[in-house]
Amino acid sequence: MRKWYGVIGDPIGHSLSPVMHEFWFSRSGIDARYEAFHVTKENLVKAVDGLRALGASGFNVTVPHKSAVIPLLDETDKDARIIGAVNTVVHSGGRLIGYNTDGIGFLKSIETRFPEICAGKPSVLVLGAGGAAKAVALTLAKYMAGRLDVCNRTLKKAEALSETCREFCPSEACELSGADEQLSRYDIVINCTSVGLQADTDGQVVDAAGARRGTLFADLIYRPSRTPFLRQAESLGNPVLNGLPMLVYQGAYAFKKWTGIMPNVSEGEKLLQSLFSK
Repeated sequence: MRKWYGVIGDPIGHSLSPVMHEFWFSRSGIDARYEAFHVTKENLVKAVDGLRALGASGFNVTVPHKSAVIPLLDETDKDARIIGAVNTVVHSGGRLIGYNTDGIGFLKSIETRFPEICAGKPSVLVLGAGGAAKAVALTLAKYMAGRLDVCNRTLKKAEALSETCREFCPSEACELSGADEQLSRYDIVINCTSVGLQADTDGQVVDAAGARRGTLFADLIYRPSRTPFLRQAESLGNPVLNGLPMLVYQGAYAFKKWTGIMPNVSEGEKLLQSLFSK
């Protein structure tokens, strides 16, 4: 019997998940389809009940439902509970089980490209304290960072995330306006805010000039491929990474949760890059 999967969110028309997952299903010889479903906040409960009743083998969850979906599930993985967000759901034995692959997706994206920077417990600065920042910060604090600090426009949110990170490594919080003076302390600086998302703006989340040469600058934004944040860092001779590898890796780990197969990440990345170039 043909299996089916999907992604729910609002908006959803921009999602690249259907193209990526159907490509991997085909490559893996799996008879399955993957569809995008526009689900508003008001219809989330009905949508999840419907996916369960109709026998979806699994589904992804995107903005704005990653936290709201948790109480609708039968079980949630420990890391997803700590992060407070679910982006992948497995339907097994009539039960819906939630996971978060965003954090591991980012971790693998930098480990595979910059192993020398990631080795030896690097010091990390996370800019932002929203849902994506939580997934990235908590995963890095738990599995890689020797120190991880959080800067955010709202200090209270930064302090809350930093406090959770301290379960795994030393962590402090600061206001985003004070981040520039701190940059020289870090091996990795990650933009988890939406600053730079609009290609026609000059939004600059921090001034990279204050960083040490060789500091890795990463941005979760993948379109545009070079935000002002990354362009400045690159012009100063620093290594940079946009959000496309994370997008592909988080999808790959979701695919593995559903099928037990780790798909070809490099092929998935090339596929999406080809779409962006059109």
